Amino acid sequence: MPETGRDPSRPSPDALLEAARREERTRGRLKVFLGAAPGVGKTYEMLTIGRARLKAGADVVIGVVETHGRAETEALLDGFEVVPRRAVPYHGTVLQEMDLDALLARRPALALVDELAHTNAPGSRHPKRYQDVEELLDAGIDVLTTLNIQHVESLNDVVASITRIRVRETVPDGVLDRADDIEVVDLNPDDLIERLKAGKVYVPTNAERALKHYFSRGNLTALRELALRRTADRVDDELLGHMRANAIPGPWAAGERVLVCVSEDPRSAGLVRYTKRLADRLHAPWTALVVEGMRAASLSEAQRDRIAEALRLADKLGGDAVTLPGGRRIAEDVLAYARSANVNHIVVGKSERSRLFELVNGSVVHDLVRDGGAISVHVVPGEAAQPEKPARRAVATAAPRATVDARPYLVALAAVAAGLGTAILAQPYAGVENADLFLLTAVVGVAVRFGLGPALAAVVASSLAYNFFFLPPVYTLTIADPTNVAAFLLFTLVAVLVSNLAARARTTAVISQGRARATERLFGFSRKLAACGTLDDVLWATSAQVAAMLKVRVVLLLPEGRAVTVRAGYPPEDMLDEADVAAAQWAFDNDRPAGRGADTLPGAKRLFLPMRTGRGTIGVIGLDADGTGPILTPEGRRLLDALADMGALAIERVRLVEDLDRAERAAETDRLRQALLTSISHDLRTPLASVLGAASTLRDLEAVLGAEAKADLLGTIIEESERLNRFIVNLLDMTRLEAGAVAPNLAPQDVAETVDTALRRVEKVLAAHRVVVDLAPDLPTLRLDAVLFEQVLVNLLDNAAKYAPEDTSVTVRARREGGHVRIEILDEGVGLPEGDIERVFDKFYRVRKSDRVRAGTGLGLAISRGFVEAMGGTVTAANRSDRTGAVFTVTLPVPARTTKDIAA
Repeated sequence: MPETGRDPSRPSPDALLEAARREERTRGRLKVFLGAAPGVGKTYEMLTIGRARLKAGADVVIGVVETHGRAETEALLDGFEVVPRRAVPYHGTVLQEMDLDALLARRPALALVDELAHTNAPGSRHPKRYQDVEELLDAGIDVLTTLNIQHVESLNDVVASITRIRVRETVPDGVLDRADDIEVVDLNPDDLIERLKAGKVYVPTNAERALKHYFSRGNLTALRELALRRTADRVDDELLGHMRANAIPGPWAAGERVLVCVSEDPRSAGLVRYTKRLADRLHAPWTALVVEGMRAASLSEAQRDRIAEALRLADKLGGDAVTLPGGRRIAEDVLAYARSANVNHIVVGKSERSRLFELVNGSVVHDLVRDGGAISVHVVPGEAAQPEKPARRAVATAAPRATVDARPYLVALAAVAAGLGTAILAQPYAGVENADLFLLTAVVGVAVRFGLGPALAAVVASSLAYNFFFLPPVYTLTIADPTNVAAFLLFTLVAVLVSNLAARARTTAVISQGRARATERLFGFSRKLAACGTLDDVLWATSAQVAAMLKVRVVLLLPEGRAVTVRAGYPPEDMLDEADVAAAQWAFDNDRPAGRGADTLPGAKRLFLPMRTGRGTIGVIGLDADGTGPILTPEGRRLLDALADMGALAIERVRLVEDLDRAERAAETDRLRQALLTSISHDLRTPLASVLGAASTLRDLEAVLGAEAKADLLGTIIEESERLNRFIVNLLDMTRLEAGAVAPNLAPQDVAETVDTALRRVEKVLAAHRVVVDLAPDLPTLRLDAVLFEQVLVNLLDNAAKYAPEDTSVTVRARREGGHVRIEILDEGVGLPEGDIERVFDKFYRVRKSDRVRAGTGLGLAISRGFVEAMGGTVTAANRSDRTGAVFTVTLPVPARTTKDIAA
């Protein structure tokens, strides 16, 4: 659709941007060989073009080509470099798929990839081959590919209705829309059937079945037309883009487009139906156009309803409904739009106005015929309006007549009086010849403020005042000098023209301001939705915004199971009657409007419209308003569509975030469960097995075992029991941390004493290492939980013993640095991998080391961080800078006055 309000004599910015994007070479070029059915020669044509490029010196390789055993196609493969396919095991068989990684590594200038709609084997990087092609294009590789028309997503239902066969492998229309070139490979249906009978498409058994079902002459003819039409639409869009990018005035007779002019005339509905029949005969797209000119603001509700009904009918019959703000004469606006859209047929109703009216105000029909140029103008009478029933006429007669607001006219007379007074006062200085300028200023001011009617009243009053006060003989309406007659008439003419132009500029400004306000409110609504973090916030914001902008009552319904239920409303309302519930459910199930003013269930109180996203219908919005007749005007319907689309996207965004959170929680839960099961099955079972083995040996062989052997077995039982106890304590501590049940009992503690206690607990663990204790003598007492802090040191020392080789040093160092005490546990192992420095504090996470690393649950460091943070400190991990090894640093705050400070 062309940009409304754009000057057709200047290039379209959107078209220029699209042309610039196509000229960029950062992305490869895609050419699609499109066919109506298998066997028309798409692969053969692709190989022929590829061979020509190869002979021209281009770097061409074959990614994948399916010859289906056709000898003439296989003969074309000679001379090409073929990238070997990738073998994918699947259910006991081996599937051969295109090797995308090998193609990307080879990086040719041109790749031949057959069967764009192909579904890749499970386990491939992309589920569809067209996604592989997209990655090749993003890498700057040109691609030639093939596609049958039945695989185009938007035509899938149409093809299924023709052939009675639904194709499961489809390609989104956007892939074709982004293609740089589409070439139709066409073959006469009779020739294709002969090829099929000759065995050049399928093997004989399959060919016979295909002839009976898919390859009938009628099916092939219909598919052939679909392929040609789809390509013609693409070519037509390219032509229109070229015209807009180069500001070429239309129309070009390259395709048919029809435009119907809709107004408040009762015959507009008939014009729309006539245009639909004309467009069907021409096989052309069509548009219903309304120009909101100066008279738009003065239209009655009945006239607005007629325009709304005509546009709704156009939308229902398959046309586009466009409302264009008028800034010039109506005919000029219509022709400007028609030329920018390459329209070559305009349908307009026959005028029934008098000849005098057309002489004074002009004729839209005559202007279109005279200025249309190569555009054909169809002037049709339209369908006569149905006579109103007597009852309705009686009601109309009884209705109060619209009253004219006299205030603008009184203000106009006051403005003229003010201009006249100013002219009289300024006459001795400015002269009588400039008096008319003061009166013209008053006329322009009235036109800008109140429009054409009061401006014309000001013109009449100004003309009379100019004659009475300034044209001799003054103080009479008589004009004695013939030259003054010309001056009087010229003044009146100028006043009329100026007031008309000012009133037209005011109307355009009012319409533009209204659109700008609507755009600003839409922008504000989008920002409000972006800030909503929950579904309820989005629903309430959407319902309140729709109600405020459209002046209606709103309910929002979302599915719960198979039924839709009210989730929000403005003003708040939870109950719907049975008719409304049925209409809402039907609208959701069928993705079509229902209820008041719709074709389905019109007896409902509200109008229900589906809310859609790319994933389908996600809810229903219900509207209700006082009075009778349509709830929404065409402009209101477009505004509602914008609001509903924004609300639907926000609802989907919130749901996607919730789904992602649930998936992440489920994945994390599953990971933790697996890690816990691994720990229980291995790390806990191992010490249990040692304990059971040693105890069983003592029981069964007590009589024959010596004292030393018994002591060893008892030592094993004690050591493995302590190890098992540490694992269980870690699990319980982590449970306490996650439940928030860790409440440290803080009291002044001596760091050296706690370090000594921890070292005694892990004495057996550190037996194969040299322990170095380097504590500063001036360490202050800290407010700590002695039990928690001791467990922290035990976990860190145990971790150092696991990951440091035997006969290496494990160092405990403590220093005061300002208001903190830093306690470091250093080992001489291989250190931490860069990517694991922070992850080592995750639950159940363990750095992968050699088999000599002792077993553990992977909870010690996570528990240490939790305990230290509970006491107001921090714990970090890093690699040593002086040698290989890791260093874990515990930083704890020094109290304001420590015990040592008091003693000093």
